Amino acid sequence: MNKVMLIGNVGADPVVRYLDGGVCVAQVRLATTERGYTLQNGTQVPDRTEWHDVIFWRGIAETVEKYVHKGDKLFVEGKIQSRTYIDKSGVQRRVVEIMAENMEMLTRHANPASAETPQSAPAPHPVQPSTPAAVSPQENNDDVPF
Repeated sequence: MNKVMLIGNVGADPVVRYLDGGVCVAQVRLATTERGYTLQNGTQVPDRTEWHDVIFWRGIAETVEKYVHKGDKLFVEGKIQSRTYIDKSGVQRRVVEIMAENMEMLTRHANPASAETPQSAPAPHPVQPSTPAAVSPQENNDDVPF
């Protein structure tokens, strides 16, 4: 079984693009932190932060584009996927990404004056992706890093 659940903070505003055919893809850098602790002998173990590249497709990506911002706390559920590509200098690179299947927004935003602004969405806000469709190699864009 390939299943990942993460709770973390968004490190930068999402990178969003639309592929041919109008398919939305969003990438988010998510930081998860394991808190440090002190051993019985007094040794300090520091916090440990891991950065994850999370990829959202279609409807869930459009939601990310509208509502997710740097600093927001997210719960993401998905699977790990790795791929390789050739960079601009001809070097083969390998990346590990989280392909998001579900997301909940855990950050509450202040109520703005207008109810039509994205920040007025209640938190937590569960988001379900649209039914997955087959992705052509062109849409998958394996040869180009995000």
